[in-house]
Amino acid sequence: MYWRLSGFYFFYFAALGALIPYWGLYLKSLGFGVVEIGELVAIIMATKIIAPNIWGWIADHTGRRMRIVRIACLLATLSFAGVFIGHGYWLLVLVMSLFSFFWNAALPQFEATTLNHLGTETHRYSSIRLWGSIGFIVAVAGLGGIFERTGTGMLPTVLLVLFAGIWIASLLVPERSTPHPQVDNEPLRKVLTQPAVVSFLLVCFLVQASHGPYYTFYSLYLAAHDYSESAIGQLWALGVVAEIGVFLKMHGWLPRFGARRLLLVATLLTTLRWILIALFVDQLWIMIFAQTLHAASFGVYHAVAIHLTHQLFTGRHQGRGQALYSSLSFGAGGAAGSLIAGYLWEGAGAQWMYAAAAATAALAGLIAWRGIERHA
Repeated sequence: MYWRLSGFYFFYFAALGALIPYWGLYLKSLGFGVVEIGELVAIIMATKIIAPNIWGWIADHTGRRMRIVRIACLLATLSFAGVFIGHGYWLLVLVMSLFSFFWNAALPQFEATTLNHLGTETHRYSSIRLWGSIGFIVAVAGLGGIFERTGTGMLPTVLLVLFAGIWIASLLVPERSTPHPQVDNEPLRKVLTQPAVVSFLLVCFLVQASHGPYYTFYSLYLAAHDYSESAIGQLWALGVVAEIGVFLKMHGWLPRFGARRLLLVATLLTTLRWILIALFVDQLWIMIFAQTLHAASFGVYHAVAIHLTHQLFTGRHQGRGQALYSSLSFGAGGAAGSLIAGYLWEGAGAQWMYAAAAATAALAGLIAWRGIERHA
């Protein structure tokens, strides 16, 4: 079962590694301007706020989580094929809206399925999820050299093949039901009013909001300080390599240190990371060290967040719990962070943008310290 679960993550994040770094370049090659590219890319993030919750509700009520994943993967692949019909702006708006609605539905439900398969060994999640990071690196590194020689014209074909790979991988993972304890009779709104749940979701929102300047403007920030494209790419890759190192260790760290302590460390190191990027961008060795902190700001944080989501949302609430985590953090948090970062860079400068990110991460740590139970 390990390789079946890992295979899905590998193809999913390989597709992400092809889509996120290169989709904007592909759209630019079609003649789209900066504003149009921003709007088309924003659709992916916007649907992440809504789609996971709709599909999570369906999965929780049907109990057939993997069927939802397979349907979503197939429809995402078929929807994306619409890019071969034409290159008009409104056609791409329609295609990306449909595609991302299904694409953003699959991962939260698969996360819940993975944890159900692991049973009482949820600390082993990170050793499976690391194959997603490996897939991301393989796609980024491999396609970068190819596109440098051929251009990005073949990107849609590459993505379609990877999306088909995700669907095939989903067919290999069996359904795994889990008995619903009596607490599952509680309505979801009652779960959401629990102080620990409110604190946890707020921490997730703030941590991902603090990443807005990084995911949206890090490359531009380094380029403005005379870093070459090669150096920028190597720094991005270093962050993901550090993330893999953490995933290899988390199965031992979670039982040993506990989720709350690891989350506090993650928010503290995330704060340090943004401070270093704000103040020492011209010092390459400090930027290298700051990138290794991606191990904490994403690797530790994400593994702990998945673990806590599985604990706080049980039984029939698991699908919607994973959906809420995805939509409130990577969706709403990422969107808010990216939007505010743009205004801060234009109004106050890039360094203040990262200073605000550091303050946001520090606030997340304070809320985690006060709101997450000590035995978590």
